[in-house]
Amino acid sequence: MTDLDPIQTQCCIVGGGPAGIMLGFLLARSGVKTVVLEKHDDFLRDFRGDTIHPSTMELMHELGLLNEFLQQPHQPIAKGYINVNGQVLQGPDFSHLPTQAKFIAMMPQWDFLNFIVAQATKYPDFDLHMGAEVTSLIEENNIVKGVLAQTKQGAQQVFADLVVAADGRSSIFRELSKMQVKDYRSPIDVLWFRLDKPKAETLEALARVQGGNFMVTINRGAYYQAALLIHKNGFDEIKAKGLQSFRDLITSIEPAFYDAVQAIDSWDKVKLLSVQVNRLERWYREGLLCIGDAAHAMSPIGGVGINLAVQDAVATANLLVEKLRSGSCNIEDLARVQARREWPAKMTQRLQVMAHRGFFGGNEINRTFSVSWPLRLFLRMFAPVLRKVASRIVGIGFRPEHIKTQAIQTTIAIDH
Repeated sequence: MTDLDPIQTQCCIVGGGPAGIMLGFLLARSGVKTVVLEKHDDFLRDFRGDTIHPSTMELMHELGLLNEFLQQPHQPIAKGYINVNGQVLQGPDFSHLPTQAKFIAMMPQWDFLNFIVAQATKYPDFDLHMGAEVTSLIEENNIVKGVLAQTKQGAQQVFADLVVAADGRSSIFRELSKMQVKDYRSPIDVLWFRLDKPKAETLEALARVQGGNFMVTINRGAYYQAALLIHKNGFDEIKAKGLQSFRDLITSIEPAFYDAVQAIDSWDKVKLLSVQVNRLERWYREGLLCIGDAAHAMSPIGGVGINLAVQDAVATANLLVEKLRSGSCNIEDLARVQARREWPAKMTQRLQVMAHRGFFGGNEINRTFSVSWPLRLFLRMFAPVLRKVASRIVGIGFRPEHIKTQAIQTTIAIDH
């Protein structure tokens, strides 16, 4: 392999997740030369968030893409139900939200990302590089000037007026830039695995709670993408008890999964997500901005991570498009992005931490999921009001963003 010719661009985005791909699309749509670097060769990874909330679909509507977007494979959920020890409780009801789409779309993340990429490639300023893993920063006088990436073809330097880190909770830029992180120490991890749908009809529930165990079941059509919540660092203990014990645990939560769970014949079919809830104290330095999980890692509670990442991307584009086009983007402009998006991230994380402490005992390793009788009474008395509040927080979020950038023409008129 040899070194490739350097690339010069206005914005280099590192990470091809929801934040990075959405931002790349919006910038290129507005005439900003944008390079997106994604370390994987494709988006086909099972164990990623699938929940596309009404706030994200509202953005698709504002972009004139909602009808086409909803042609992608998805399962709409207008009302969520939870099965707690055999008792069915109604969760958030999205059917009354003031949005075009009054439901959550359970859409595999690779379909979501491929859809946005297809829109972005209509614009000449969008340049996506798959299989490009960033290894270091290019700096000059403590100012970030670009990145160095390793590709199958060789080393690639990308110089940019602005580098945006959208590479998730394990962002390389946190370490390279020694950014300070405020950590809320999540008490849970998540085990992801597939379960074929039972032949016998079962309740369509987003979550199932039984005997102190909590499992989320995401409808993907022919099968469920299941997520079992476990105590932090508890996977080794579960593995030590053996696969049969694990299968018995799933069956104890939902007996109808007895046949489906037999297909889990190797720990390779069970993936660990180490849950983090943290936030950078400062999301930027000169020449570099962090957004999405790179700036604020979210718990899977509420499934809002994708939507916060997309909202970050929209706000970033709204605030920086003109600055990037004119070559005048400075550190004060990056500070405005954090000022705009930090409050929604803080509020969401605050609710997630409250949920951790209320239902999972904070950092008490041996405590199981439980709902005390005062909390049950409170939920019953205020159920309709709580459902409305919860649906708005989950479905729309704090400080929803709107598309303010303008699209350039994608075709060139020819004089005759």
